[in-house]
Formats: sequence, C-alpha cells, structure tokens
Amino acid sequence: MKRAIVVFVVAALVLFATGLWYLSSAGDLKLVDIAGFGVILALVLFALFLGFRKLFSARRGEPVEDEMSKRVMGRASSLSYFISLYMWVFVIYINDRVDLETEALIGSGVMGMAVIFAITWLIVHFRGVRND
Repeated sequence: MKRAIVVFVVAALVLFATGLWYLSSAGDLKLVDIAGFGVILALVLFALFLGFRKLFSARRGEPVEDEMSKRVMGRASSLSYFISLYMWVFVIYINDRVDLETEALIGSGVMGMAVIFAITWLIVHFRGVRND
C-alpha cells in the first residue's frame, strides 16, 4: 500500500516539475519540447496505471506482488535492458553526426530507456510469460 502511494507522489512531482518547465519556456516551444512533454505525460500515465493496479489489488486483499507479476517484471526488465543497450549504441552513433548538447543527448537516452521499459512491460504483460 505504501509503495502504491509513493508512485502517486513521484508522478505528482514529475508533473509539477514539467509544469514549471512549461511555464518557464513562456510560449517559445519547439517541436522537440512538445514531443518531450508528450513522452513525459505518457510515462506518468504508465506509472499511474501501475500505481492504481497496486492500490486496487491491495484494497481487495490480494498480494501486491505475486509470482506472475514478479516474472513479468523480471522478463520485461531484462528485455528492456538488452534493447536499451542497442539504443545507447545508436545514440553514440548519432552523437558523432549530430551537433547536440551532452545534457540533451543523455536526457533523451534516459527517456528512451523509460519508454522502452514501458513498451516491453506492456508486451510481456499482455502476451504472457512462457515456461522457460
């Protein structure tokens, strides 16, 4: 129950910081900024989805983390790790050809890792885990 509440607090903090970022930009938004807002919003919605699932299962008296959810999380995290390694190789390749600031490149890479994890978790969750 406490871990579900932590998810909501972190999501609120991220939305608050994103709101401050939006207000500080004062109308001169570029397409990259709008895409960044979209990715952040999608990740916050994914975190809220997981938080509500944990909260509802705790209220029903079910265990928050059962064996299947642990297997799905382990499988999704290992797949996203391997995919993100290739993403970082691609980012390093792009870094030599495009003139981007280091902070923007690292921030995009971290956001890309979060998106990769969310997508692999959704795929593994809905497809299921085979008996290995």
